[in-house]
Amino acid sequence: MEIQLKENERIDDLQYKGLKIIQNKEWFCFGIDSVILANYAKCEKKESKILDLGTGTGIIAILLSQKIENAQVIAIEIQKEVAEMAERSVRLNNLEDHVKIINDNIKNISKSLGQAKFDVVVTNPPYKKKDTGVVNENNIKMISRHEITADLEDFIRVASEELKDYGAFYMINRPERIADIIEYLRRYKLEPKEIRFIYPKINKAPNEVLIKAVKNGGKFLKVLEPLIIYNEDGSYREEILKLCEKI
Repeated sequence: MEIQLKENERIDDLQYKGLKIIQNKEWFCFGIDSVILANYAKCEKKESKILDLGTGTGIIAILLSQKIENAQVIAIEIQKEVAEMAERSVRLNNLEDHVKIINDNIKNISKSLGQAKFDVVVTNPPYKKKDTGVVNENNIKMISRHEITADLEDFIRVASEELKDYGAFYMINRPERIADIIEYLRRYKLEPKEIRFIYPKINKAPNEVLIKAVKNGGKFLKVLEPLIIYNEDGSYREEILKLCEKI
């Protein structure tokens, strides 16, 4: 399908099942964290209903639609221009029957979608609190990185509202947010089940963390082996290369 690109846009090959994604180089482009999260999220059930909160480019929704057989993915993006770009990526990949992009604030969706409708919820939310870190003058980048339109508690609360009982919630975030994450998870009946720290290199501190929680699940938390991204020479480690191959 021929898709018209806008200023500063490009089409990137995801190197998985022929999938491609449209990105705007002036906005917030996806990183390896999105690919890691898409690989981490699991669902054994065919035709699963999946919700992606804060989809951005649509990368996670598009990957999951092809990773899980006959998945139906609804992806929420508050920024109109970004949501429209993600929708064009869906059409570029002929995935209109599997992925739906909704332009709205995640805090509003329970009114339109109802509650307890999804088997899996995934999110790669803004990592930084509203008044912390370097604030980018580009409003789209700022909203992508900072909790301006919704905060961490909002993402976790909405995930709980939308999940069926024993549905799974998958998130990637910063290690410094763990205390808040666990507090909010339990507040909204999402029991943390797995944590996996992500390290840029062996001799560096972790800079990201993967978390899985289950709605109304039993209390048992497993800390998985570390995930290390780069070799000392800056090349991807073997596990990351294999992960990118299988998504």
